[in-house]
This record gives sequence, structure tokens and C-alpha cells, in this order.
Amino acid sequence: MIIAVIPARGGSKRIPRKNIRDFCGKPIIAYSIKTALATGLFDSIIVSTDDETIAEIARTYGAETPFTRPSHLADNFTGTTPVLRHALEWCLDNGRKVEAVCGLYATAPFILPRDLIQGHAALTMAPASFAVTTFPYPIQRGLSRNENGRMSLLWPEHSQTRSQDLPEAFHDCGQFYWANATFLLSGKEFMDGEAIGVHIPRHRVQDIDTEEDWVRAETMYRVLKEIGEL
Repeated sequence: MIIAVIPARGGSKRIPRKNIRDFCGKPIIAYSIKTALATGLFDSIIVSTDDETIAEIARTYGAETPFTRPSHLADNFTGTTPVLRHALEWCLDNGRKVEAVCGLYATAPFILPRDLIQGHAALTMAPASFAVTTFPYPIQRGLSRNENGRMSLLWPEHSQTRSQDLPEAFHDCGQFYWANATFLLSGKEFMDGEAIGVHIPRHRVQDIDTEEDWVRAETMYRVLKEIGEL
């Protein structure tokens, strides 16, 4: 079976109750659940949470909450991979034969079903995949600032290199992560060099970690909805 796991702890600090806050008319987690359902890929969509209110809302939109996430996996320091691994191990321990897992963030309203389908297809070539996008400016021209506010190049050897001659650089979108069960149980990380990057255009990428991020994301969503991209 193939499962989606949506991590959604209750203790968000910078944006309280972030995972179920209203986003353009419905709880933001509902978008991730809806997208997962629309792919037709998943035998089960599991929300991993320590919060009963989040669990109730998740079930309302079509997900299941078969376990309560342990407290040691619900603090500010726990990464995504241990949460996905815990859900996978729970499934295996309870008689569910899982072949692949998609970790999908609760705050990913810009992800489309075709993005998840592409990530799943990448598992025929690699043990894992995740969403990436490009930096808008060559990172080789990055600057550092000293205590006096003076700026200098991080890589001065590229001061005269034409931007078109610099290699394109990518970063993690923080949206979804696919892995086969073997990879996830191995203890490897998604950025260890084995995972394929699924390219998401920059206009559909926005971290949502602060109030300013939230306002920007809602504005982006409304525009993309209006022009038919969502």
C-alpha cells in the first residue's frame, strides 16, 4: 500500500494553531488532504498529530488519525523524517504492508496533484524524491556582512564570472517528501544524495512560518486561483 503522512503537531510557536488556521476560507490542512485525495494514489492518508482538535478537523476532510503522535516527536526540534518513520513503523506493526510513503506538509496549499504524482513516479528511478525550486539569484554571488555592516562576497573567486556560467542552485521547498519503505527505515536523510528533486516553480513556493509569510501566501493563493493555476 501507499500512504500519505501529514505531520501536524499542535504546538506551533510562531503562528499559533498554524496547521488548522483559516486560510482563504478553510483550515490550511484541508488543502493538503484534498490534494492527496485528488491524486488517487493513496490507500491511506494519515495525519500524525498530538492534538485532538487537529485530529477531528483532519477526519472531517477525509484523513485518518489512527494514533496519537508521541510527545518526544512533537517538540520544536523534531525533524520531518522521524515523524514519517514513526508513522511507517506504526503501520507495519499493525499489519499494514506499506511500500511507499509521501510526507506532505499541512501548510502546503500550493501543491497540485500532478506534483505528488510526479514525485511518486520518481521512485521508479530512485528510493526517494522531494520538492525543490530554484534560487532567484546565483548563490555564488552571496554576500556576508561583518559587525560593522561591511559587505563582502562569500565566494570572491566568482566576482567576475558571468551569471549564465554559474551552475543553477536549488533548495528544498518544504512541501512534500516521497520515499520507499526501505529508504525511510534505513535512517538515511532526503538530502544525502540519493533523492530526486521534483521541480516546483518559484511562484508556487512560499514558506509559511511568520504572520508576514501567511499574508503573502494568502495573496499568492488568491492570485493563482484567479488565473486558474490552482
